[in-house]
Amino acid sequence: MIQPSKRLNNVEEYYFSKKLKEVNLLKAHGKPIINLGIGSPDMAPSPLVVAALAESLNNQSAHKYQSYQGLPELREAMANFYKRHFGVGLSPLNEILPLMGSKEGIMHIAMAFLDEGDEVLVPNPGYPTYASVTKLVKAVPRYYDLTEENNWHPDLFALEKEGLEKVKLMWVNYPHMPTGAIPTNKLFEDIIKFAKRNNILVVNDNPYSFVLNDYPKSILKYLGAKDNCIELNSLSKTFNMAGWRVGMVVGKQEYIEAILNVKSNMDSGMFYGLQKGAIEALKSSKMWYTSLNSVYEERRKLAWQLADALQCTYEKEAAGMFVWAKLPHGTDAIQFVDKLLKEKSIFLAPGNIFGSQGNGYVRISLCAPTEEFEKAISRVDKTKSMKDELTESQIAFLKKYNFGMEDMFDAKGLTTIEYMARMKAEGKRIAYNADPCKKEGHTLRTKSGHCAQCNTYRFGVKKTKQKNNKK
Repeated sequence: MIQPSKRLNNVEEYYFSKKLKEVNLLKAHGKPIINLGIGSPDMAPSPLVVAALAESLNNQSAHKYQSYQGLPELREAMANFYKRHFGVGLSPLNEILPLMGSKEGIMHIAMAFLDEGDEVLVPNPGYPTYASVTKLVKAVPRYYDLTEENNWHPDLFALEKEGLEKVKLMWVNYPHMPTGAIPTNKLFEDIIKFAKRNNILVVNDNPYSFVLNDYPKSILKYLGAKDNCIELNSLSKTFNMAGWRVGMVVGKQEYIEAILNVKSNMDSGMFYGLQKGAIEALKSSKMWYTSLNSVYEERRKLAWQLADALQCTYEKEAAGMFVWAKLPHGTDAIQFVDKLLKEKSIFLAPGNIFGSQGNGYVRISLCAPTEEFEKAISRVDKTKSMKDELTESQIAFLKKYNFGMEDMFDAKGLTTIEYMARMKAEGKRIAYNADPCKKEGHTLRTKSGHCAQCNTYRFGVKKTKQKNNKK
């Protein structure tokens, strides 16, 4: 058998590629999985975008190879987009290169600028692909820690003390994934100065600027940025076009030409219809962004409720399509996520897949309908779920006899024999949603199948005490 390249020894299959196989297998076996782990927009693009794609199919040029640099009108639309939303002037002739998704751009940039042994500054936590691609081109990732105490911003002075002679490239990503940290003007200004002092090319990966973020920023807006900075952007998140694979890299002509040298040897241009749809998306009015964010705002409130039910803390002043939630102290993220998937059929992303600084956190995706969040909250917050299903007298009864969450079992849809067996196996004492006894509202049962409200002595309350209570 022919052996794979040795370069693959330094990388492994992407976490979500592996985990989704497990999730899909559970679904195939009938598990009602709620997937809140993946950042793939579930809403549709604008109808105008879809119409532009459909109309393009009748064009005589639609099915031919396309330009490596994209349609001139697409680059013009990208330039107008940057001017209108970021205040950045770009030449559509030589400062913009359309990409088949910005993830493709990460590889093209690495191949264009890195040689074997070059060092690359990679955020921890951060997008795992930055490090994987670095290793694939035989460069060396140097992780820089981001901490909650520093608002998930890099400590640039500490980095300089470590010596940066071999560092050629630095990945930054603001608004930040997975934490949602927002860049300040000072942060971008400091990064630009840092890059100049140390002769480093900075790449800002910027796909989340328009999701739950009132002040979109581009690093190229700042004085002197084009000398040492380029920027990736994408239509995936902003326009619900993740599957279309349309992105861009923008910056100084010399940098764009170097990336084009790689890209032109890797593909034969983006499909014509996708480009026409992208042009329409980039022209979207303010109403598009307002509508998009109103949906995400509603979902984020529910994600906060889910985080509360999981006893997590989180930062409300964050951008992007995720909630970065801090687990109770000492909780391992991988174990927590696996347990949640097994016991509640809810999938979240464990923070440590984004780097060691992510351990103790989970990432909750907003890319699911509100109904899915409500189901997830109900599964986790059993107290809320019970209160929705029990009468006030039943709740008072449980409180009177000191029954806690750990004692309760939901018997809905189960026969007496079935729930008794399950209660015994799980060590539960009281079943709710069971078939009622002769008395109206009596749906609480003991592990022996008797009505708990009629037979309190069956869970340790003496009959004599019961009689005394009746006097």
